[in-house]
Amino acid sequence: MKSDRDYMQLALDLAASAKGNTNPNPCVGAVIVKDGVIVGTGLHRKAGEPHAEVHAFQMAGDHAEGATLYVTLEPCSHYGKTPPCANLVKESGVSRVVVATTDPNPSVAGRGINLLKEAGIEVEVGLLEGEARKLNERFIHNMLSNKPFVISKFAMTMDGKIAAHNGHSKWITSEEARLHVHKLRHEVDGILVGVGTVLADNPSLTTRLPHREGKNPIRIILDSELKTPLNSNVANTVEAQTIIVSGKDVDANKVRQLTEKGVQILTVSKTEKGLNVNETLSELYKLGITDVLVEGGAEINASFLRAGLINKVLLFMAPKILGGMHSKTPFGGMDIDHIDEALQLEFDTVEQIGPDLCITAYPIGETR
Repeated sequence: MKSDRDYMQLALDLAASAKGNTNPNPCVGAVIVKDGVIVGTGLHRKAGEPHAEVHAFQMAGDHAEGATLYVTLEPCSHYGKTPPCANLVKESGVSRVVVATTDPNPSVAGRGINLLKEAGIEVEVGLLEGEARKLNERFIHNMLSNKPFVISKFAMTMDGKIAAHNGHSKWITSEEARLHVHKLRHEVDGILVGVGTVLADNPSLTTRLPHREGKNPIRIILDSELKTPLNSNVANTVEAQTIIVSGKDVDANKVRQLTEKGVQILTVSKTEKGLNVNETLSELYKLGITDVLVEGGAEINASFLRAGLINKVLLFMAPKILGGMHSKTPFGGMDIDHIDEALQLEFDTVEQIGPDLCITAYPIGETR
């Protein structure tokens, strides 16, 4: 006999299968069960398409009467591109609704649940809540901050090196680990590097998956002086969109040349340490970018670190020791004097991928 937890886990698995396709919306799954039999399932597949509950009720039909609905996120109570799902649930005839977590939007949180309770439906909230919130950590952060969710991703040796003293870094990690990164690129809206990476490596910053076509994230280049070459891979916008973030006092002719190639130029203010990354994130969010994978070099990583703008850390560690006092490390920037000034993290998961380790960590106090 399956339990409430089993059915909610199925709803979470359904939701997770669409990760990367629903932005800016959350990932949501729904399962309808009657007399121990699953009569309907659904997930939100893509922004603008029907929500998970709609698909589940279409499958269940009349079997929804007296059934239990398991849903990973509180049914919406407001009109957007689709009608509110709370109304659909009310009219469906279900007798019980189990919700993993409430809507993180402060202006609507709890409203959908109250609508259901007022209709006489039994509602339970909080089953597998931690798992549901982690699945939608991007969406939760968006709702609370109006900024993209920032993932700092880097690969290093066991002694903390990301490249030799001359910048050579191919390849620190294994092919398996690099494939994992491409799967991650498929899930995010944007991938961000500094112009130094463009000049040194001329990367394409696209998604390459072996058996299917991946979604290419928007390439975001921090380039205060517009040094990005016109013949660089990121300036070729046929495969993927490119945004170059620059200062306001750059060469108008270079702006024109890049714009003619399809590159979008986003200008922000500067600080003593370079481009204003806080302003950059706010402007990117206005453009619809809800999460950013930061794959930049040491100085770019440091700018997000010192601004307190890292929401998640993904560290790929290879079983190698490079050594060398001039070998490159993941974070550069200004030195600090005391250990207690370090960003405090808490480990979440450690996974072996091929010969490498993938360590996921979050800043202590990060809402999720």
